[in-house]
Amino acid sequence: MLEATLAATVAWVLATRLVGHPQPFFAPAAALIVLGQARGQRLRRAVEVVLGVAAGVLVADLVVQALGPHTSWTVFTVILLTVALAVAVGASSVTVVQAAVSALYLVVVAPPTETLVPFRFVDALIGGGVAIVASLLIDARRPLAPLVAEFRHTFEELAGVLDEIATALDRTDDEAALAALERARHADAGVERLRGAVQAAGEALWLHVRRRQHLGRLRSVQSSIRQIDYAVRNVRVLARAAVTLTRVPAPVPPELGAAVRTLAEAVRSAGDALAADLTGQDEIADRHAERVDAAALEAVRAAGRLFTPGQTLPLAMIIGQVRATAIDLMRGVGADDDASVLTRVDTAVAGPPH
Repeated sequence: MLEATLAATVAWVLATRLVGHPQPFFAPAAALIVLGQARGQRLRRAVEVVLGVAAGVLVADLVVQALGPHTSWTVFTVILLTVALAVAVGASSVTVVQAAVSALYLVVVAPPTETLVPFRFVDALIGGGVAIVASLLIDARRPLAPLVAEFRHTFEELAGVLDEIATALDRTDDEAALAALERARHADAGVERLRGAVQAAGEALWLHVRRRQHLGRLRSVQSSIRQIDYAVRNVRVLARAAVTLTRVPAPVPPELGAAVRTLAEAVRSAGDALAADLTGQDEIADRHAERVDAAALEAVRAAGRLFTPGQTLPLAMIIGQVRATAIDLMRGVGADDDASVLTRVDTAVAGPPH
């Protein structure tokens, strides 16, 4: 709220004092439109707003000169041509709407003057620029801090789901298992927030010239998000199987909950490893990655010992999902290739470590 209010006000002041435009409507409007976008999309939206205003002003000028202002045919023609032009060049919905609103404003509210100074275009440029500067000031000192916090939150939430599943299995509590499943179904939103945070961090680093060297670090983390998404899906399937297992007459092996809880430890260590990698703490990141490997393999080993003849289908599904989640975690934080990870996991399933 404060960011948008100050940016719109500053844009208005700059347009009136710097440019001398008596009614700089598009300056605060452009600032609000740009800041209304999610972080990571604001630079692109600022460009689109400026181009949209330029297209709208151009079309409005031509149509008004041909048909005159304040007529129904003028309004119809301006909107039709502006939207058609924006769609034809593949503009986004933001650009289409901004172009149409700009043209309509000039036709209905303030017909174009004969001055050669493109006030409306300059106003939009000022508003978009102020919005970008406002975005920069928020993350000027620590542009990666929001992404680090989002990583920690996402992994802590996923680990919490696994802890709830483990508790439900320990107690053979189907209601607790259902609650864990419901929580797991909302974990996808965390992955989407994580993707948005990566985009926002990328935009912040790109705009900070002195911090652009960190973009390589960000790209290495981007490749891990796909594995995180897979891990979240695996945990959701695991939670669904846990609900079924707590409802069947067969007893739940006491070691199963411990295996799932160990997997939760691997998840927390994975979050710590990626967060440390983002902040440049390479040695700490390596130590956390080693803990991910150790905990993930131990979870696979403990679950694998339960894979015996005559087991129930839900138990087999949980064992399989423990293995799949462990693989995704190890791929997400480690430098090993897929074949190496699979070999180590299969070795852990086959027997005790050497």
